[in-house]
Amino acid sequence: MAHLIDATTAAHLADALPGAVARLAAGELVAFPTETVYGLGARADAADAVAKIFAAKGRPSDHPLIVHVADAAGAAAFAAELPPVAQRLMAAFWPGPLTVIVPRRDGIGREAAGGQDTVGLRCPDHPVALALLRAAAQAGVPGVAAPSANRFGRVSPTQAAHVASEFESEPDLLVLDGGDCAVGIESAIVDCSRGHPVLLRPGCLTVAEIEAAAGEPLRTRDATAPRASGTLEAHYAPQAKVRLMTAEQLDAALTVWGSTGRGHPASSAGPTLAVYSRRRRAAVHGVVLQRMPDDAAAVAHELFAVLRTLDATGAPLIWVEQPPHAPEWDGVRDRLQRAAAAA
Repeated sequence: MAHLIDATTAAHLADALPGAVARLAAGELVAFPTETVYGLGARADAADAVAKIFAAKGRPSDHPLIVHVADAAGAAAFAAELPPVAQRLMAAFWPGPLTVIVPRRDGIGREAAGGQDTVGLRCPDHPVALALLRAAAQAGVPGVAAPSANRFGRVSPTQAAHVASEFESEPDLLVLDGGDCAVGIESAIVDCSRGHPVLLRPGCLTVAEIEAAAGEPLRTRDATAPRASGTLEAHYAPQAKVRLMTAEQLDAALTVWGSTGRGHPASSAGPTLAVYSRRRRAAVHGVVLQRMPDDAAAVAHELFAVLRTLDATGAPLIWVEQPPHAPEWDGVRDRLQRAAAAA
């Protein structure tokens, strides 16, 4: 099983940093927390190190990674240029849950960028991540490529224990335990490489917040957009099949479920269904009910952990109530739609 190192206090972090930085400098993998999810990191300037990320995750090598840097100045190592809109977004949201895609500097980060001439850059807002990136930069590691620390296409980890369970067959993996991730879903991604900002992946920041900082409207993704992390149609999926329904559809489906006997004691030795819903519902035998918070940020914070918990019940199906069609729910809706697409 992966080796967990406590980094939840300043003293523990100080003890853990030298070993973690030494591993990164040597081209080895280190998992670490950010405010969004845990990342599986390797030095972004070394092709052989980045290859270990793809191998560990089972991720296609042309699916780009996000390069994490210690600050805005650190972006210059990987960016051929920082367009003005990218600079405005970085000034507004770094450190924070926003990734900018910019033209990549020739000769660095090609493998992390999935072979593209653009690169995704982010400065995370987490004390462990920032301390690691700053110490790594001082040790000659300009940036750390770090997708979510899970097997490719599966549910992202928001706790160190999630990472350990994903990579239990990787005994040499070092995991810095910085506690639960505060945001809980991955960063928004904005392409700034083609003259106008384009939203490639929503996150916890709303379109209005990003547009206010950008100083211009966000355009929608088109066929010429660069490939970006976490934007495949099917992603973020548990082992169980996820189905999204409106509250009314969910009510009707549960009624049918109970009347057909699939929720009866004799139908199964374990849970037959798991439900994640904003509406309170009466208990049904064989159905695991999980109440969804009314607040979008609270749902984002717990979403991946809840999917993992419901998956661990052994229920083959997870029915989820469609989140509201409001801007603050865009990131949650995106993750659930991609999880359902993998069914």
